Amino acid sequence: MSNIAKYSDQTFESIKHINELGQEFWFARELQSVLEYTEWRNFTNIIDKAKIACMNSGADIDDHFVDVNKMVVIGSGAEREIDDIMLSRYACYLIVMNGDPRKEVIAVGQTYFAVKTRQQELIENYEQLSEDQKRLAIRNEMIAHNKSLAEAAQMAGVETQREYAIFQNKGYQGLYGGLGVREIHTRKGLKKS
Repeated sequence: MSNIAKYSDQTFESIKHINELGQEFWFARELQSVLEYTEWRNFTNIIDKAKIACMNSGADIDDHFVDVNKMVVIGSGAEREIDDIMLSRYACYLIVMNGDPRKEVIAVGQTYFAVKTRQQELIENYEQLSEDQKRLAIRNEMIAHNKSLAEAAQMAGVETQREYAIFQNKGYQGLYGGLGVREIHTRKGLKKS
């Protein structure tokens, strides 16, 4: 059986960080672990290829790959400084594009970072979109959110359609002050589908 079921968007969301300016980033050493590279020196070869791709695309490497040092606890309880890299979403995308294609987690990562990068581009240029493009962007965003919701439900042990309907209705109740789907439809004057 394929292991791909154990990988999801959450695989990458769980290691995402947000800085004090609200910008998201990933640490290379955490990404290394998720992508199942056991040795840092092997992973830095992938990072170097990603930096070349970044440079050749006309982007500034320093905007996407920021060298940092951080302290880690070693076996004796003492701390040691290690090199790491803060990566933008684009840097992560370039890394997974240069990763070992035989690894299933690489395929999931390629899809995740490609889709999320495109979503971010759409959000940044939202005001320049036509009304049809805005509708399509919102629809695609909702599809992505619903997929994440379904994954979260599955990870929480929701298995049947009935359980999922209850799970989804509880979500609506949380968003609408305790109102369920029926009450929301009544309040907004919506027809049943």
